[in-house]
Amino acid sequence: MDEAGEGQQQAMNLEAMQTALQAEDCDGWLFFDHHGRDPIAYRVLGLPPWPMATRRWYYFVPAAGEPSKLVHRIESRMLEPLPGATRVYASWTEQRMALGEMLRGSRRVAMQYSPHCAVPYVSMVDGGTLELVRSLGVEVVTSADLVQRFEATWTAAQLDQHLRAGRKMDAIRAAAFAEIAAAHRAGREPTEYEIQTFLRESFDREGLTTDHGPVVAVNAHAADPHYEPSAASSWPVARGDLVLIDLWAKLREPGAVYYDSTWTGVCAAAPPPAMERVFAIVCEARDRAIALVREHIAAGTPLRGQDVDDAARAVITAAGYGAYFFHRTGHSIGEEVHGTGVNLDHLETEDNRRILPGTGFSIEPGIYLKEFGIRSEVNVFVREREAIVTGEIQHELVRIL
Repeated sequence: MDEAGEGQQQAMNLEAMQTALQAEDCDGWLFFDHHGRDPIAYRVLGLPPWPMATRRWYYFVPAAGEPSKLVHRIESRMLEPLPGATRVYASWTEQRMALGEMLRGSRRVAMQYSPHCAVPYVSMVDGGTLELVRSLGVEVVTSADLVQRFEATWTAAQLDQHLRAGRKMDAIRAAAFAEIAAAHRAGREPTEYEIQTFLRESFDREGLTTDHGPVVAVNAHAADPHYEPSAASSWPVARGDLVLIDLWAKLREPGAVYYDSTWTGVCAAAPPPAMERVFAIVCEARDRAIALVREHIAAGTPLRGQDVDDAARAVITAAGYGAYFFHRTGHSIGEEVHGTGVNLDHLETEDNRRILPGTGFSIEPGIYLKEFGIRSEVNVFVREREAIVTGEIQHELVRIL
């Protein structure tokens, strides 16, 4: 997390957490950490990262009643900011006995676990700890949707920050394409790295920050979804070239969430027919996914991340390019560009989490051929009965003249 997000821990909302547990038919939510292996636990509970988490701790939030803590004597203040009674252990036998007491009467408990690691983003608990909890007669279920509710939903302020960042970034992206055109008019070919530098400098001027990137990729480089140019290795942008720009950033403000967008252009007045065809297929897949989300949210019917991936992928597969779309359709967006909410994925993982109101994610199908790659990316935010695209949508290849 960069400086803009540090120190912005939200206090745990016990009432909301217990209401959600009851809705999920869970007797409680068991948090566990050792050596900081579960950052989700700290964020959901509103705990600052502990610099010396060298001993195991447990925090149990029951569906009703008072939470309870289990900490080691050496680090007895570990969970001090949280409500609930504290149990202290020193030996491993004391630990197991105290954990059994903590969970007595519980039959079904959520943990940061995913069956078969289907959703690896929340699969934080090690196998041995799962064995220990199950040995106490407790069924462990995934906390994936609970994590979404308390980790991945945006506040009204965060939506506003996202929208403001998006307006700035849409303008910066358009300026980057114009910068390429201006260089050509001046008789020179800018490099991928030069345009990336232009984007980063524009971010700085506009009060935006990013963890890495952005992507500026020409021709075959655009067929690598995670390509990034460098000063040592960068292609020139010549006439006739395809250029893909993928940029992500957030406002340099506490708690801000990312905006993430991809557009593609061609340094020509008329793009080649092959590029036009691939672009049209990608846009159809993107629009099919958007429409599915909007239909289900408006109707109030459940929709899983994998269902949206299936819809977009079906379009590309039917067009004969299924083998060339080899990543998920979209990812959760939060204070980190890849958030902990639902991903639109039935390829890399089986993301069966529900799309929940208050969450944001990307929709970004792509086709990656040997000579070039095309991706079109928008961001979607879901309200109770409405799903909105939060920035500009590309409908034709940019003509970079």
